[in-house]
Amino acid sequence: MAPESLKTLRPLDFAWGRIPSFRRGIRQAQGFYPERSRRIKKGILITFEGPEGCGKSTHAKLLYDYLKARHAPVRTREPGGTKFGEKIRSVLLHSKGMDISVLAELFLFEACRAQLVKEVIVPALADKRIVICDRFSDATTAYQGYGGGIPLKQIEQLNEMATRRLNPDLTILLDVDVVTGLRRARAKGADRMEKKEVSYHKRLRAGYLKLSRENPDRIKIIEVEKDIAKTQKLVRREVMSVIQRYIRAR
Repeated sequence: MAPESLKTLRPLDFAWGRIPSFRRGIRQAQGFYPERSRRIKKGILITFEGPEGCGKSTHAKLLYDYLKARHAPVRTREPGGTKFGEKIRSVLLHSKGMDISVLAELFLFEACRAQLVKEVIVPALADKRIVICDRFSDATTAYQGYGGGIPLKQIEQLNEMATRRLNPDLTILLDVDVVTGLRRARAKGADRMEKKEVSYHKRLRAGYLKLSRENPDRIKIIEVEKDIAKTQKLVRREVMSVIQRYIRAR
């Protein structure tokens, strides 16, 4: 069941089929809905990024549910998304009694990414699907680079190798104050990354904001609202503007 706050969204914000056909026809004529005969010209990669506790996983799922009736999107995550990746995810986030260095983190994240790109993302894009990925290469730049202090040039080189120089068409950067975000995340039971010191998380958030300034056409900052529906509405607005660029009539 959708959260109570999401029930306030107009029918436009949910699956197409919930609006009676005669109303949908009127809406199509007014430009609210794309015709059923439209399809995407190419695959689209949409990534979600942000500090801990920003709600990116929640909004990635809500976006997936919104799009699935029309576009059959693929939703995945980092680290993880493949059998190999999920095993490494367990090590990276939930290992106990291990002192994993930031350099080891870097290689493990890149290994997961390389497998995810090969096994899931590239095939889906080749099939002209929309891929929604919960974190991608920007996360490594922010966490292991700005947060952990590994030279950005080295991370850039590894990111290019792991992603095959694949860049997202759109990155949604959900921004939230570090203290607020960590309080939310840790209330659910903190993983290994969430347990890092506050100064680390402040550095990575600053890194994300710098990345957004350097890539304004790709990275769109959305300030996280207390009302999930308001934030999701802003997410959908950015996503639909990108999808519309790649829609064509059959």
